[in-house]
Amino acid sequence: MTDLALRLGPASVLVRTRVLVVCGILLLACLVVTGVAVSLGSYVVPVGELVQVLLGGGPEQAATVVLTWRAPRAVLALAFGAALALSGAVFQSLTRNPLGSPDIIGFSTGALTGVFAVILLGGTGYATTAVGAFVGGLATTLVIYLLAWRRGVQGFRLIIVGIAVSALLTSVNSAITVKASLDIALRAAVWGAGSLNGVRWPQATPGLIGVALFVGLLVLTGSRLKQLELGDDTAAMLGHRVELDKLVLIVCAVGLIAVVTALSGPISFVALAAPQIAKRLVGTSSLLTSALVGALLLGAADVLAQFAIPGRPVPVGAVTVTLGGLYLVWLLARETR
Repeated sequence: MTDLALRLGPASVLVRTRVLVVCGILLLACLVVTGVAVSLGSYVVPVGELVQVLLGGGPEQAATVVLTWRAPRAVLALAFGAALALSGAVFQSLTRNPLGSPDIIGFSTGALTGVFAVILLGGTGYATTAVGAFVGGLATTLVIYLLAWRRGVQGFRLIIVGIAVSALLTSVNSAITVKASLDIALRAAVWGAGSLNGVRWPQATPGLIGVALFVGLLVLTGSRLKQLELGDDTAAMLGHRVELDKLVLIVCAVGLIAVVTALSGPISFVALAAPQIAKRLVGTSSLLTSALVGALLLGAADVLAQFAIPGRPVPVGAVTVTLGGLYLVWLLARETR
């Protein structure tokens, strides 16, 4: 496809037509999934009423069901899917490895440990849990970063150290669950399954704000990612402070994971799969395409979680683990050939 050169005064940007087409299709698919998510349920909203509600009219009951009850969950699924995908894209670019996902490296496990610690200390509520997830994820990042440091951080060493730290933290989380009281263990187990059940606007709004903040910071610093993909030496020759840039990008990625983990619990494999699917769709790494693929994956997974088994909704984390596990097996088989 022919690329487009857009000019505005002295500024110009080259837009790849293939990226535009793919992103348009992904955006349309996200809208369809969202429409399905807010229409289905014990009260089915017909397409005609759904359109009326979205245009500001329609029956009052349908408006309440769509806008007050179901929209927060559907919107949050898209936002969290995009956040997970962006986090995975950053880590996979920095490590230059498709296995370099926060799920595999252990940052998600560290955020989970932070939340477990907060629950054990008696903390309740979203804000306290969010702080625990962010501190846990950031502390894990710092430990892995320092352990992987050998005159700089190399991708493969970061992955190996991350897997080791993740295994250790998984043992700690299991020990906490076993030794805690029954009430705390049940709370931790339910939260650890990864679910968007019962989300309303008061819970969704802080999550959307947190995602927006870290996405904004990532947009401001995302151009450095392209330079770092050229290699540390080349990036340094272009005037970049390589290790500082890596640390800033990692903090953004961990922040996105922490926001998602704090509200919904750990949701695995979206961060691992979305950037690779996006790369195959457009032929190169793209944060925008990755975000749209992640939004579509988690939005569709949440619809499956609610309606695949009639009358028996399951946590969306269980769906992503089931489908993502198959993807990980395929990826490992492909990488070891």
